[in-house]
Amino acid sequence: MSWGTELWDQFDNLEKHTQWGIDVLEKYIKFVKERTEIELSYAKQLRNLSKKYQPKKNSKEEEEYRYTSTRAFLATLNEMNDYAGQHEVISENMTSLITGELSRYVQELKQERKSHFHDGRKAQQHIETCWKQLEASKRRFERDCKEADRAQQYFEKMDADINVTKADVEKARQQAQLRHQMAEDSKAEYSSTLQKFNSEQHDHYYTHIPNIFQKIQEMEERRIVRIGESMKTFAEVDRQVIPIIGKCLDEITKAAESIDHKNDSQLVIEAFKSGFEPPGDVDFEDFTQPMKRTVSESSLSNSRGDGKSEPKFGGKSKGKLWPFIKKNKLMSLLTSPHQPPPPPPASASPSAVPNGPQSPKQQKEPLSHRFNEFMTSKPKIHCFRSLKRGGAGPEDFSNLPPEQRRKKLQQKVDELNKDIQKEMDQRDALTKMKDVYIKNPQMGDAASVDQRLAELGQNIEKLRLEVQKFEGWLAEVEGRLPVRTEQARRQSGLYEAQNTSAVNSCAQDRESSPDGSYTEEQSQETEMKVPATEFDDEFDDEEPLPTIGTCKALYTFEGQNEGTISVAEGEMLYVIEEDKGDGWTRIRRNEDEEGYVPTSYVEVYLDKNAKDS
Repeated sequence: MSWGTELWDQFDNLEKHTQWGIDVLEKYIKFVKERTEIELSYAKQLRNLSKKYQPKKNSKEEEEYRYTSTRAFLATLNEMNDYAGQHEVISENMTSLITGELSRYVQELKQERKSHFHDGRKAQQHIETCWKQLEASKRRFERDCKEADRAQQYFEKMDADINVTKADVEKARQQAQLRHQMAEDSKAEYSSTLQKFNSEQHDHYYTHIPNIFQKIQEMEERRIVRIGESMKTFAEVDRQVIPIIGKCLDEITKAAESIDHKNDSQLVIEAFKSGFEPPGDVDFEDFTQPMKRTVSESSLSNSRGDGKSEPKFGGKSKGKLWPFIKKNKLMSLLTSPHQPPPPPPASASPSAVPNGPQSPKQQKEPLSHRFNEFMTSKPKIHCFRSLKRGGAGPEDFSNLPPEQRRKKLQQKVDELNKDIQKEMDQRDALTKMKDVYIKNPQMGDAASVDQRLAELGQNIEKLRLEVQKFEGWLAEVEGRLPVRTEQARRQSGLYEAQNTSAVNSCAQDRESSPDGSYTEEQSQETEMKVPATEFDDEFDDEEPLPTIGTCKALYTFEGQNEGTISVAEGEMLYVIEEDKGDGWTRIRRNEDEEGYVPTSYVEVYLDKNAKDS
């Protein structure tokens, strides 16, 4: 099956068909381009969607992501971001493997097609020229034959006419012979041209055209194979990202399965628990007899002294106001067993009450006053709302309910202890550097770090005083809260992870500190101390110093002392701390290697921003 033999006379149709094939290829390229644009647009929309719902830094939304359900949602957003990346990979691979390759192939195909059909047209023009030559030779032979026949007839006529002279007869005879010779020459030329044309025509239809058409057929078959391979690549590009997309979906499923409703419910308790006890029963007051009224009020006062609650309101709408009451008013109404009761009114004793008409007013006045106070405490909600909006509150967080106050104080103590640990680590580092200077005076002046060591010592003392202050408030709050188990009091995972040895070591650190003189709640304070090992972890996780420039080692330096780093001559490194006047520059080779080298050993190139700062 060959186009050269089967379609020898379909040159024009083959030209149209091959052009159609190129158009199909270009149409497929356009289809793939639009697919890549769709993938890119889809990936961009997915990324924007994921970014839109990501929690904003330092906002209330970040606090919401401590719940397992919101953390699962955050994991879903991150996986969707990766999911979008796979669609970008699809677009990139289709562009490089299909669109780019086929576009180059189409240009090559057009050039090859143009060359083949140019050769075909040239062959057709040649055979047409041969045919024209044959036709011209044939017409000339026909004309000469006719001329020779007329000349022969004229000669015969002249020869038969007796009136014609012999000279005229001879002339007619010569003319007839001449025409006959010309006819013979035309015949020979026509025969030769015919043979040549037949040979050319045979070569044209059995050699030249079949070869050209065979090349065109091969070209078209390569085009068909190429578009088939491109379609396979089209599917394979999608298939390659399916495992990764499947992993993304598996991670989303895993995140959904990690949602713990019990844990989220416990977190709600930790976030909003106030620590107050529910109000107790309201004592009945009998106003029918003055003496009973007095006794009733006395018993009410005693009930306050015994720690019973005394909300003087009747109705659910009023009862909802009690969490927003200011601390001193709330504690006067709901007196804790750890706080002494308020003094009773002067006429509260039954023996001091005169049996007269004024006694009911004197007995009713304190209760009414308390009830009015409770009822008029509603405007304090404004203060509570301002606190929720992030307004500045008192240093001891006394504007918060007890449980929330305890959590805030504990958080503050933890932060201060972390700051103390960081200062102590810096002091230890400077102490080591000072020892290096003492052993090797040529490396720097040991007295140059004394001022910084003194500053660190002062900072540590200040921070310890702050810790003691907040621990005192914390002990006060925990003393007023109802007695609970240790596990209930330490709901934070930080304290659940503590062991006995860590707590004892923290207690010993406090006793050895110059300011650890708070002994009223010694056992509680030691429990609130955070173990030093956790601070070590926190310090290790501290972000590295940013690079402020680069430097080139002028000489080789062997860093044999602690805190130094060895460098080779000509080595390029990063500068993370300038020379502070002690002759040392802090540099970094990589994330794990950094230290000090003599400033005179390196040539420093500071960044422009570092110089400006």
